[in-house]
This record gives sequence, structure tokens and C-alpha cells, in this order.
Amino acid sequence: MVFQDFDIIHERRRLERQQKFRKRIAIAVVATFVIIGLVAAGIFVVVSSNKKEQETVGNNKTHQAPSTNQVSRSEKLIKTICNGTSYKESCENTLKKAVKEHSSTAQPKDLLKSSISATAEELDKAFSKASSFQFNSPEEKKAFNVCKEVMANAKEELKTSIAKVGDKDIGNLLSHGELDNWLSAVISYQETCIDSFPDGKLKTDFKSTLNSSQELTSNSLAMSREFSSYVSSVMEMPTASRHLLESNSPSVGKDGLPNWLNREERRMLKAANADKPTPNVIVAKDGSGKFKTISEALAAMPEKYDGRYVIFVRAGIYEETVHVTKKMVNLTIYGDGSQKTIVTGNKNYVDGVPTYLTATFVASGDGFLAQAMGFRNTAGPEKHQAVAVRVDADRAIFLNCRFEGYQDTLYAQTHRQFYRSCVVAGTIDFIFGDAAAVFQNCLIYVRKPMDNQKNIVTAQGRKDKFETTGIVLQNCKILPDVSFTSVKSQFKSYLGRPWKEYSRTIVMESEIEDLIDPAGWLEWEGNFALSTLFYAEYNNNGPGAKTDARVKWPGVKVINKDEAMKFTVGTFLQGTWINETGAPVRLGLGS
Repeated sequence: MVFQDFDIIHERRRLERQQKFRKRIAIAVVATFVIIGLVAAGIFVVVSSNKKEQETVGNNKTHQAPSTNQVSRSEKLIKTICNGTSYKESCENTLKKAVKEHSSTAQPKDLLKSSISATAEELDKAFSKASSFQFNSPEEKKAFNVCKEVMANAKEELKTSIAKVGDKDIGNLLSHGELDNWLSAVISYQETCIDSFPDGKLKTDFKSTLNSSQELTSNSLAMSREFSSYVSSVMEMPTASRHLLESNSPSVGKDGLPNWLNREERRMLKAANADKPTPNVIVAKDGSGKFKTISEALAAMPEKYDGRYVIFVRAGIYEETVHVTKKMVNLTIYGDGSQKTIVTGNKNYVDGVPTYLTATFVASGDGFLAQAMGFRNTAGPEKHQAVAVRVDADRAIFLNCRFEGYQDTLYAQTHRQFYRSCVVAGTIDFIFGDAAAVFQNCLIYVRKPMDNQKNIVTAQGRKDKFETTGIVLQNCKILPDVSFTSVKSQFKSYLGRPWKEYSRTIVMESEIEDLIDPAGWLEWEGNFALSTLFYAEYNNNGPGAKTDARVKWPGVKVINKDEAMKFTVGTFLQGTWINETGAPVRLGLGS
């Protein structure tokens, strides 16, 4: 059964008992509206106060200028809001301008919208300036092309954020983490632009130029997180054994699965031995399908399609670079098995290709789903960074897939991603990026590196402390590849290292074999990020799971059940994956 080539042997099925929480849901809904009201009426009380004072002035037929009390209240309000941000001065300057523009009609969402709008304006200004730089070498020109692509993505995310904040139903936008998700991606895209350049003056200049837009993005995200907390806090259950309330989400259907899944995909997700969905087109290398390559099938995909578009790729090795673009939303690609239907390539950093562009397969279209597919980058360890798959699609799902490479195998770049019953193999930083990504019931294979190299499973790239991103390995197995087993004692292997300042990785309910060094985690360079990262372990087993000799950095922790719940699929991915009944997903913890 090709859809269960990994599950039958390796997956331990443990279904959690389902309980009904209609009463609690009702309470949560009511409480949510109360909280939203409090945010509007309490935190931003200055708005109504200003309005009353102006009405009083108008009735007395006196001047319309703001009173000293009004100005004082506005200043206090702005300081209160900006106190929770990392860049208070730029936050205050932005909100002062917003209050001045909106006067007495300002609403909570107006201030948040103004902050995001200011971010978009600053990003446009910064990138316009950066575009005037001189790009002399081929590497610099390629890096700038990467910048153009990711900056376009960032601008689109900001545009969507501004539009959605302007909607009436801002409570749902905040409570379901959509805004946090988009703004976190904007931070990541800017960092990707900078990272694309080789070390030197040009990279330093880009970093300096984008500094202001990065600060404003961080401030907007901090404000969004603060407002969201008033809504999301009441959605939490009181104990560690609580079930989650995602079924109350407006994006969820009666079957507990997201509304963006169609009937065919729901059947794929709900059946343990899923039937193959009916494909729109078939790809077959031998010519028995409509197309011989995946890229040809994607090029022929309708620009607008109602529902989920399905491509079936028959067994074969497809030597091509595949890009599922952002316009290709709600796409399903499935194969004959992760070791039968394989997409392969060998682009790499040593040959002059930026890491971002080395990916054999790129998934950018929201709602992307891949099942029973294999993805490879065969460049080898001597070619350094060589990505098999890069994912920046939101709500991306990979089921029973296989990712093979060496350094930087799987680039979980941005947004929310879920991997179930997959195999990931590599050497250095082979699961990396700045997405909110959960790997559940996966096999993580450490391969043999080059001489004098170390193995690192993860390199999470959370740049800002307000980002809602991180890598979670739940109920996985971390073990040596067959080629590495006999020589594993000659190399040191680690769970992760901090690619960025607020790197966040959680390993829980997983089996860790003895190849992992007792220290557990490796520094990136000197003391960089050691006091700001968050690396957590919970309820793991196996000889490599012993924590008594772990590094003593402030952010390395053994967490309890309550803390671990925060990084389960139901909570960490904001309820995108909903109902476990009959579906290959666990919302909470296994025990």
C-alpha cells in the first residue's frame, strides 16, 4: 500500500480520546467578545474620552484644538502600547502620527493598521534605496534577484495584513494567529534577502538599509501579539490535559477539518489507508500520462480553479526543478510512494547558487499538500548548502514523503507547515528555516558527513522574539542512517544550533538514539544567541535523550506538560489542523 510505505512499519498509532466541550466553547466565545470589548473600551479609553471632550467643547462653542488632557492621555496611551515593543522610539513616532491623523475617530485597529502601513512604506523606501547599489559579481546579482523575489512576498504579506486589519472581524484575525503568521513571514523574508549576499560590504549595506523596516515590522508584530493575547488567553483550558478549541474556528467544517480542504483531500486525511484521489492530470515519465514532467503539468494548471487541483505523478525519477508558485493555491501532488516517485536535482552553493535557489522542489502556493513523494538533492556533502525542498506556503502538508540531502536538506522557510510520517535525511542543519513547522511521527536520519564535520539536525532561524515560529519534532525517531551507523562514534552529532538570535526548537515525545552528543545542542559562533534562544525537550526516550549533561545555556530547558502543550499542532499551528478522529494528525500530546 503505497500511501503507507512508512506508517505500517514505523508509526505508533495512539488515538487520544475525544471529549465534547460545547459548554466551554460557548464560554470561550462569550469571553472572547468581552475581551475584544475590553481592548476597545479599556485599553483605548482615550478614544472615547477625547471624543466626549471635543463634543463638550463644541457645545460650548469654544475652540476645537485638543486640550492638554487629551494630549497627555494620548501620550500615555502610546507609551503603554509601545512599552511592549523592542523599538519603542520608532513605535511612539509611528503612533503619534496615527493619533494625529485619526484624531477622535481613532479605533484600536486604526493604530495597528497605521503601524503596518508605516512598515510597508519604509520597506518600499529601503528596497528602492538598495536597488541603486552596484552589483558587480555574478553572486551579487543572483543574491539581488533573491531579494527582489522575497521583498515582493513581504510586500504582498503586508498588503494583505493592512486589508484584513481594516475588516470588521478583526477579533477572528487576531485570535487565530493569521496576522502574527503574516508579519512573522515579513521578518523572515527581509532576513532572507540579507542572507543571500556573501559576507562583505554589500551585505552590510543591505542590512543597514533594511534596519528601519525590520524595526517597524517587529513593532507591528509586537502590537499584534499583545492584542491577540487578550483574545487567545480565554481559549486556553485550565489544565495540562485539556483539549483544544479549534473546532470553534470559523475556518473549520463540521467534520473538524479545515474548510480549505475539499472532499477528495478530506478522504485522504481521514482514512488510515487512504484511497487515491481522482487526479485532474497524470504525470508519467514513460509517456503514459498527459505530461512527462511535473513542471509541464504545473504550467498547464488553470489560473483559477474552484476547489483542490490534483496531480498524480506515477513512479519514476524526475530530474527537474519544480516550483509550485504562489498563484497555485490548494494544490495536491501525490505519487506512487516516497521511494518510487522521486524528484531530484543537484544545485548547490559551491557551484555559485545562493542557498535559496538550490532547491529541487519549491512549494509556495498556500494550501499545498504532497503525499507519497520523494525529494532529493544529490549534490553531496562536498557541495555544502544544497536544498531538496524549500517551503514558504502557508498551511502546507507533507504526508509519507521523503527528503534526502546532506547540508540544508529541508528549508522550512516561512508560514505554517505540517509533516506527518515523513523521512528526512541529512548532515548539517538539514532541517532549517523560520517557519512554524511541526514534524510528527517522522524518521530523522543523520547521514555520514565529510571528515572533520559535525552533524546538526536543526538550525531554526527565528530573528525576532515576537515571531510565532519554531521547529517542533514530536513523536519522531532521531537515528543514524545505515551508511553512518558503523562510524557514528567518529563524529559528533547535535539536535540543533541557533541560526538566528531567537532560534526556537522543541523535541518532545521522541526517541533519540545514542548518536546525539550528551551536550545536545551546539553553538553557532561563540556566544551568539546563547542567552536568547529557546531549546526545549519533553518526555523523550532512548540513550540520546538523557538531559543531565546538556549545555547550560539559559534557554535550554526540560519543560513540563503544560509548557509542551504550547507546541502541539492544535496550539502552535493555531488550529489549522483540527480533528484527529480518523485523521493522521495528533492535536495534542500523546500522553
